[in-house]
Amino acid sequence: MSDSLGGGPPPHIPPSRAADPAPRSTAPLRQRLAELRGPAVAPRPMDARALAALAANPGCKRRALLDGAGVDKTVLATALGSPSGFGQSQFAFMRGNAFEARVKADGGTELLRLLRERTGEDAGPPDAVSLPDLTAAGPQGRAARTALALREATEAGGWALLDHPMLVLEVAGSPAYLEPDAVVVHPGGRWTVVEIKSFPMIDGSSDAAKVGAAARQSAVYVLALEEVAARTGGAEVSADVLLVCPKDFSNLPAAEIVDVRKQRAVTRRQLGRLTRIEEIADALPEGATFDPGRPSEELAAAVEAVDAAYAPECLAACELAFHCRSRSRAEGAVESLGRGVRGELGGLTSVRAVLAAARGKEGDPADPTVAALRRAAALRAEALEGAGPPDVSAGRREAVGGVAACR
Repeated sequence: MSDSLGGGPPPHIPPSRAADPAPRSTAPLRQRLAELRGPAVAPRPMDARALAALAANPGCKRRALLDGAGVDKTVLATALGSPSGFGQSQFAFMRGNAFEARVKADGGTELLRLLRERTGEDAGPPDAVSLPDLTAAGPQGRAARTALALREATEAGGWALLDHPMLVLEVAGSPAYLEPDAVVVHPGGRWTVVEIKSFPMIDGSSDAAKVGAAARQSAVYVLALEEVAARTGGAEVSADVLLVCPKDFSNLPAAEIVDVRKQRAVTRRQLGRLTRIEEIADALPEGATFDPGRPSEELAAAVEAVDAAYAPECLAACELAFHCRSRSRAEGAVESLGRGVRGELGGLTSVRAVLAAARGKEGDPADPTVAALRRAAALRAEALEGAGPPDVSAGRREAVGGVAACR
């Protein structure tokens, strides 16, 4: 996947003809992001998986800026001395590419058969399928060519299969270029996103967590596709995504329809909460850079100058998670215990304050959080003294945060 986040504006295509994008004056931002990334460092493409992870944690200005600048967070984490094992293995990557090629073989005949079968349309391959050429120079050119191909296919009123189209979605004031596996145009003008994954579909169902991740990723594509549909007469973007996976333990494709309306709404709302990249970059000290060639102390200072919103869930979604976790633990932030615990602790933002409140040294006894912590500490002390298992059924819910904090 070659999705990318750049500083140029999204391409605009008038209803009558395709045209070159009409850019805003964003050269200073592009220059600023290039300086942050490093003058000799190529920008790292941003895919929909990363964008979905960013939307799931919109309060993290650090990730928003690093992704916006195209910083390779894997390289940055290694330079900071906190390398991460996050990512896809080369074997899984090659296996996924091989399966995708099989699904799209013969002009997408099998893919369209699966789609028509799952959507209740006539079974079997359609009589004729258009396969538009989406070749163009650069992501902006490909996005413009994709939008033109979608409009032409919709006007033609037939089936069309767009293989790896390029879409664009504005994120924190900067356009992100996204590349879904495929988009199918139906004769009635409906557009369907196709997501191809290499995890198996056993007895007609797949791992719920993996399907959920695929749904969040596909919701990003649906949002980007809706931007094009808004400028295309007669077009409608389906919220039902076709998920294609290997059947059982074979390499044969199977498919299911996934409704991403909920994920689409959540992603749209979360992306809208992101602070604009210009504002985050302007708050950095003069000379700050994330160039991996700089000394680790300088890199650490630049990274710490941008606020992060670490939670244990970041370990499965961000390459900088190990670095952020170590800093969060060193500062004694309660966020390192998880978002659920953080919510239970109210205004207590540090582990030191939590322990002090639990031991009766600080805090207002009338505060329900403080009272729950002290109750939990008392129950724990009784259990450790061998007084028998205490009756915690009545106060179990109130003591959840305290038990976690006093552990």
